[in-house]
Amino acid sequence: MADTTPWQLVGFLERFDLWADQEKPADKLRQLVLAWIFTRIDDPYQGVRREPGFPNLWFGPVPSSEHGEWSVVCCSYWIEERDHVVRCDSFATLNRPV
Repeated sequence: MADTTPWQLVGFLERFDLWADQEKPADKLRQLVLAWIFTRIDDPYQGVRREPGFPNLWFGPVPSSEHGEWSVVCCSYWIEERDHVVRCDSFATLNRPV
């Protein structure tokens, strides 16, 4: 039977605030990224990929966060399976393709 325990999120709001202070995104984009953060509680693997060379580092774009001509918001985070913890590394606005 699959483990349905919610994942504990660590550092996401602090890293989000750092990104938002630096990038000054529109309110709609802020809300979209904030809503996405909380989807990590149920399934931190959805829509992201493991980074080569790092056993627990995951990375991916935030769905529907495209803005400007080529920009998209991305997030990287560490998944600690044993402790059921998802620890945010960073948010960044990157150019496509990602």
